[in-house]
Amino acid sequence: MSVEAAYEACAEITRREARNFSYGIRLLPPVKRQAMCAIYALARRIDDIGDGNMPSEQKLLALSATAERLRNLIRDGAAGAQDDPVLVALADAAARLPIALEAFDELIDGCRADVEGRQYESFDELVHYCRCVAGSIGRLSLGVYNPAEPERARPLADALGVALQLTNILRDLREDRQTGRVYLPREDLDRFGCSLELDSMGNLADPPERFAALVRFEAARAKDWYAEGLALLPLLDHRSAACTAAMAGIYRQLLNRISADPEVVRAQRLSLPASGKLRVALRAIVWGRT
Repeated sequence: MSVEAAYEACAEITRREARNFSYGIRLLPPVKRQAMCAIYALARRIDDIGDGNMPSEQKLLALSATAERLRNLIRDGAAGAQDDPVLVALADAAARLPIALEAFDELIDGCRADVEGRQYESFDELVHYCRCVAGSIGRLSLGVYNPAEPERARPLADALGVALQLTNILRDLREDRQTGRVYLPREDLDRFGCSLELDSMGNLADPPERFAALVRFEAARAKDWYAEGLALLPLLDHRSAACTAAMAGIYRQLLNRISADPEVVRAQRLSLPASGKLRVALRAIVWGRT
């Protein structure tokens, strides 16, 4: 498979699946855009294994097989990609840019935790999970952006990943609970007297006042992580900053809506309309040029 065809396959996956991230990815110059699509495509594959319909044992085997192929890619470069378009594109991207492919191992570890049904007693435990599944993507993206001060930028990219994942968790409370997953820490559920149990309609059944207090408490934490993570933007070139600002801006808008009205996530999966995402992306372009 040619490198060009491999990149196009990754771009198609990104166009089809990255409903929020694609708005930011489009703002990157071609080489960085291709690299980011390759990263997204492999991350999507890993997530799809964890969220798919296979028995847990098969999911764990598939994750281990993916980790082994990734190790081959890191060791052998393009020779380790074989005919897999995602790995072909990723090998080329890693040859062009300082992308730390080892960070995918953390994403795989996070997906293993999902498959095993792991729950979290404390917020610190949840943050560790967020660093695995989203902070890892922040660090991979940093290799694409290639900032002048990577050591200074790395913890900020990690923090922004945590903020995005906390937003995801709040947005998907009902959907995750329907599949048996609970991410919010047990200590926080106990503190606010919530269980995240479902009623006969499949909606979250906790009393409105308790539920709202819990969601707003977690949203405030996420906002703190955004405040830390967005300090990354001045360290990036203007198009990389615009890409990051667009991605983060969409998720921050979701978080603000959830914080203002926690009831919106009780019975549905919240999303922004395409027009709202486009406005965020346009503002990000302006910001990146200032």
